[in-house]
Amino acid sequence: MAGPPPSRRAVLGAAAAAPALIAARGRGGGVGGPVQPNWPSLVYNYRYPDWFRDAKFGIWSHWGPQSVPEQGDWYGRFLYMQGHPMADFHRQTYGHPTEVGMKDIFPRWTADAWEPEALMRRFVKAGAKYFVSLACHHDNFDCFESAHHGWNATRIGPKRDVVGEWERAARASGLRFGVSNHISHAWHWFQPAYGYDPVGPHKGERYDAYRLSKADGAGTFWEGLDPQQLYTGRHMVAPDGIDSIDAMNAWHDAHDGQWIETIPPGDTGFARQWLLRQQDLVARYKPDFCYFDNYGLPFDRYGLEAAADYYNRSIAWHGEIDVVLTAKQLQPHMRFGVVQDVERGFSDHLSDEPWQTDTCIGDWFYNRARYTDRSYKSARDVVQRLADVVSKNGNLLLSIPQRGDGSIDSEEEKILDELAAWMAVNDEAIFGSRPFHIYGEGPTQLTAGMQNEAGFEGFDERDVRFTTKDGALYVLFLGAPSRPISIAALGRNRWDGRVARATQLGAGPVAYSQRGDSLTLTLKPATGFVPVVKIEGAGVA
Repeated sequence: MAGPPPSRRAVLGAAAAAPALIAARGRGGGVGGPVQPNWPSLVYNYRYPDWFRDAKFGIWSHWGPQSVPEQGDWYGRFLYMQGHPMADFHRQTYGHPTEVGMKDIFPRWTADAWEPEALMRRFVKAGAKYFVSLACHHDNFDCFESAHHGWNATRIGPKRDVVGEWERAARASGLRFGVSNHISHAWHWFQPAYGYDPVGPHKGERYDAYRLSKADGAGTFWEGLDPQQLYTGRHMVAPDGIDSIDAMNAWHDAHDGQWIETIPPGDTGFARQWLLRQQDLVARYKPDFCYFDNYGLPFDRYGLEAAADYYNRSIAWHGEIDVVLTAKQLQPHMRFGVVQDVERGFSDHLSDEPWQTDTCIGDWFYNRARYTDRSYKSARDVVQRLADVVSKNGNLLLSIPQRGDGSIDSEEEKILDELAAWMAVNDEAIFGSRPFHIYGEGPTQLTAGMQNEAGFEGFDERDVRFTTKDGALYVLFLGAPSRPISIAALGRNRWDGRVARATQLGAGPVAYSQRGDSLTLTLKPATGFVPVVKIEGAGVA
């Protein structure tokens, strides 16, 4: 998110000038309604729900079969890329991918230690106001009772409706419920499954995806299923004759390794199937929130059809559009029609419209090394990000990775407990709040954009963020100050507010001095991370 976004009026004008890309009504079993599958209609009809603006903090279960090896992200792709650490692990642990591929990881996802109700209680205590279940990742496996895809969790693996059980637990706990859909990228993500080892004893032998058909499943756990529907078909298959690992990696980088948003070449059936599965997902679970892992909406008219269908269903359910649909890297004519999501990144400005960033305390899928080397984000890191995002009119969606069996480790439990302790004292500064006229101040300059967390070096004790609620101004100190902190934005020369009381949440009144050039606050010592001061007085918010 770089620079302030355009106004709704400007976006409506841009949307009207953009190609409508109108799809046929009712494609794939969608419902009709006032929202049409084009950007002008989405922008005109959509309003951000108050529940989302109030919620601020969600927890995400980014959990599925790729959690089983406990190796981190994109296991289903990297196991096929000879020389990659995950490929080495797979060969040593499960076997060679000419015989044992990603399909064979699915039945190992047993979820035998998964207790959704107990986990949900932890998430609620840690402050979550909405909960999101991964419904289907790039491995093309549906974690729900899918009507249009046999490769799903009710038939293979846990043999449970994972999304459905999460949905019941979340709603029973009073949370809004969401789903995430990542399968539009499966077709290019899975192309290495059709490849081969360029060197070694299996040189040139094609992997399981290349040679298997439905008939080969006779007598196996996947009998009656077509592996080509799982692996998506031969769209960008590495040619014969590549004779080095570096050359094979270069081929994949130049072809299927890109983040491709288009329909697979010559295969509109994949896009139609994507739409059917998406419509089935929202019809079945009536989610309040839906996350698309896409730049804009997937597959042009199919994505527009999915969005219109979701919004029209919401009108049927609630009498209005009361749901949130997120997408990334929105073009100007897309703003206000869906909610902008910034994956693992920052914003450098206060946005007029609500937005979201999503991140994880570790890898998206469980990585045991994060536990053994203690490299998770701390609770302090999470609350700092939450304060920064909320001050800029955003929400934070945080993933807590689960092991393949459904449990979380002791370090994750500690992080959640520390979040719960902070929320018990300071949550009034977050939930139901609205932005101040500026987000804050301090020496740390954030670089706007996605996927740039790794380069972030941390906040300073002079970095403060602001929120407002019920006539009060809240000052959140991203670093616990070791000395009095002067805030220039709250001086009498720059701000009309006149301070009558300054109270540190959980600690009591604090000394303050408001002068023309600044407001100086002296916090209580040893009060933990991200302390909050509530400012009350005439015109403070």
